[in-house]
Amino acid sequence: MVQTGESTVTWLTQEAYDRLKNEYEYLTGPGRLDLSKKIEAAREEGDLKENGGYHAAKEEQGKAEARIRQLDQLLRDAKVGEAPTEAGIAGPGMVVSVRYSDGDTERFLIGSREDSAGDDLEIYSSGSPLGKALTGKRVGETATYSRPRGGDMSVELLSIEPFSG
Repeated sequence: MVQTGESTVTWLTQEAYDRLKNEYEYLTGPGRLDLSKKIEAAREEGDLKENGGYHAAKEEQGKAEARIRQLDQLLRDAKVGEAPTEAGIAGPGMVVSVRYSDGDTERFLIGSREDSAGDDLEIYSSGSPLGKALTGKRVGETATYSRPRGGDMSVELLSIEPFSG
C-alpha cells in the first residue's frame, strides 16, 4: 500500500485484481444466496438458542460480510499494474534483503499479501512500520523502525530487486 494524499493505494497485478474481483462477485451474489438458504434452513429446525447449525451459519455470514467489506475497500483503492519504483530504491513491488541489528537477515517483498498468492516469499506492507522505514532507502543505507512489541530495531538494506511474481 502507498499513501497518496488522502487515500491509500494498493498496487495489484492484473491476475491478483481479477482473482479478488471474482471472489467479491461470488460473495456478493451466489455466496450470499447460499448463506441465506443455510440460515433459513437452520432457522426452520426450531429453537434458535440451542440450534448449533443456525449459529454456525450466522457466524459464517458475519465472516463473509467482513471479507466483502475488505475486498470492496481493496478493489476500490487498487491500482492495477506495477507500482512506480525507481531502480535501486526500496518500495512497493520490490524484494529486499535486510540485516537486522541483532545480526539476523531476511528477504521479503514490500507489497500486498493479495498480490503473491501461493508464493513462499514473506510479505510486508509498505504501510507497516518496517515497510515505511525502508521505502525510499538504497542498498547500504540503514533504517530504524518501531517493533510491534515495543522498542526500536535498526535494519541495513543489503539488496533490492523488482518482484517478478
